[in-house]
Amino acid sequence: MRMYDLIMKKRNSEELSKEEIEYMIQEYTKGLIPDYQMAAFLMAVYFNKMTDKETVDLTMAMANSGDILDLSAINGIKVDKHSTGGVGDKTSLVVGPMVAALGVPVAKMSGRGLGHTGGTIDKLESFPGFSTSMSEEQFFKNVNSIKIAITGQTGNLAPADKKLYALRDVTATVDNLSLIASSIMSKKIAAGADVIVLDVKTGSGAFMKKEEDAFALAKEMVKIGDGAGRKTVAIVSDMDQPLGYAVGNALEVIEAIDTLNGKGPSELLELCVILGTYMLIGAEIATNEAQARKMLLETIENKTALNKLAEFVEAQGGDKAAVFNTDLLLRASIIEEITSSEEGYVEHIESEEIGIVSMLLGGGRETKESKIDLAVGLVLHKKVGDKVNIGDSIATIYANDAVKLATAKKRFNGTYTFSQKPIEKKLFIKGIIK
Repeated sequence: MRMYDLIMKKRNSEELSKEEIEYMIQEYTKGLIPDYQMAAFLMAVYFNKMTDKETVDLTMAMANSGDILDLSAINGIKVDKHSTGGVGDKTSLVVGPMVAALGVPVAKMSGRGLGHTGGTIDKLESFPGFSTSMSEEQFFKNVNSIKIAITGQTGNLAPADKKLYALRDVTATVDNLSLIASSIMSKKIAAGADVIVLDVKTGSGAFMKKEEDAFALAKEMVKIGDGAGRKTVAIVSDMDQPLGYAVGNALEVIEAIDTLNGKGPSELLELCVILGTYMLIGAEIATNEAQARKMLLETIENKTALNKLAEFVEAQGGDKAAVFNTDLLLRASIIEEITSSEEGYVEHIESEEIGIVSMLLGGGRETKESKIDLAVGLVLHKKVGDKVNIGDSIATIYANDAVKLATAKKRFNGTYTFSQKPIEKKLFIKGIIK
């Protein structure tokens, strides 16, 4: 078998066999296929696309290029949830404890954030002492005993994806549905869960800016998951403004705790309930949406989800007292209000720009080596559709550095657009693919 022949085959819009795709991924991962040949193949895929079968085969080949986590030591149907990323996205901190409180094992591998926001692990490290470094044995033990554990991704999880993504990034071949979907799903399949629930964001703060692109990606990923023998559902949700009000690691943890106390933003709770609904149905704990929803909301009312978060934090070395007293979390030394110089109704918020403001304060990573300041960020006070008067506070900025604060405030200007007429709020949940 020769890589030259596979490039020509895809160049001519022919379908590659499973064996051909496996050969290509294995040899490329070993370094036996050079970057220039793989770049040529990726460009052929970009223009000629891949069939559904090829996409599933590519995903499985990438998943099998490294470690596959065997979760058979964990009792029950294992569930996982993945978000395509957005601004203020702290859903794992809410839905994970809700689902675990109902006895469903949540075995999750998460990464750190790169870009304008921190990842789930960064947010969790806002709890003093919290660690995601644990042995596989401890990970299994925690999930079996308390039904939830979150660990960092192993260095050998889907290594083919790391190599391919780095190459796609410099050859203008990132923007292809099959390549995007297989990249995401190879890691989720390698992580071993039986049920995968996807939160696909769309809007100004999302990777998929256009709604039709987000739906296309959601459908592609569900097809891959189903083809790989995993129960897979995707929810397409709005990211034309940050999720909730808090953006920044410790600030988002506080908002997640508020939500588990029944005092959080309604759209955050709604998204978590919908994600949790399909996690429960996939785990065969609930038989329909209404039953699952009722069960999940009860975990908020009776505080079992909040107590589960505390149990989870303690099991991974964190101070559970911070769950019940958020004053124990890291606090910024400079707190400053931003007031409006305009009046009207909030028509649009540049969601990605809000994320960049948080990053400029130190709340995200510009490079892999960047050190995150977990205390900084901002809390919005006005969202799309809200009435604003001159002098009203539209956000509070939390900083630890006066120079970074000045840069962030300058960037914040222009993130809000106002209308003199009332604005109709957009549909938050765009659709469900199953």
